Amino acid sequence: MIDLYYWPTPNGWKISIALEEMDLEYRVIPVNIGKGEQFEPDFLKISPNNRMPAIIDQDPADGGEPISVFETGAILVYLAEKTGKFLPADVRGRKEVMEWLMWQMGGLGPMLGQNGHFKFYAPEKIPYAQERYSTEALRLFDVLNKRLEGRDYICGDYSIADMACWPWIITYKRQEIDLGEFPNIRRWYDNLKSRPALRRGYEVGREFGKPTGQWSDESRKHLTAQRQPTKS
Repeated sequence: MIDLYYWPTPNGWKISIALEEMDLEYRVIPVNIGKGEQFEPDFLKISPNNRMPAIIDQDPADGGEPISVFETGAILVYLAEKTGKFLPADVRGRKEVMEWLMWQMGGLGPMLGQNGHFKFYAPEKIPYAQERYSTEALRLFDVLNKRLEGRDYICGDYSIADMACWPWIITYKRQEIDLGEFPNIRRWYDNLKSRPALRRGYEVGREFGKPTGQWSDESRKHLTAQRQPTKS
């Protein structure tokens, strides 16, 4: 059994999709980021960066005590290794998937996140920031569009690299990006959208609501960076 600490966001969807695709038994433990539940002491014990999602594997492969994992890239690799699915065993195939997973972790996710922040969440409009992150978002879409030329998936077969990228691409309308300008991404996006397990993963937590960009002042406070108090 996997305990999934979760809220329906692009990063949360990465893991709910992976759990569905890997046919793993799991239970959802909501972490309402609009109410600041990501800062609760019990959650920080498993996710010290106060970010969801995180998991606890109650039945790890070594038969020992439960294992907690935070950071979506680490979670995806952990689950892929646990199940032997969606991460090639050969050195070249694994290297390629890891490259594109890190590309998403270090580029696509953070830059689209910043683009969305300055479009919808920032308390004031900053034209330089909006232009900077909008331009970078488009550059990253260009990179992925070129990568998908003549390919059904990002790396050979369907993999955790696709699972990591798709939930961020689905935000293209909120990002104010015309997917028609990126035909290879459009084809890949539509192809993956037809996968039943992916659809189930995307629907997890629908009852909690989905990101809209509309937040109260209290929620906005919890969604911006905060320093955690330190003991002297």
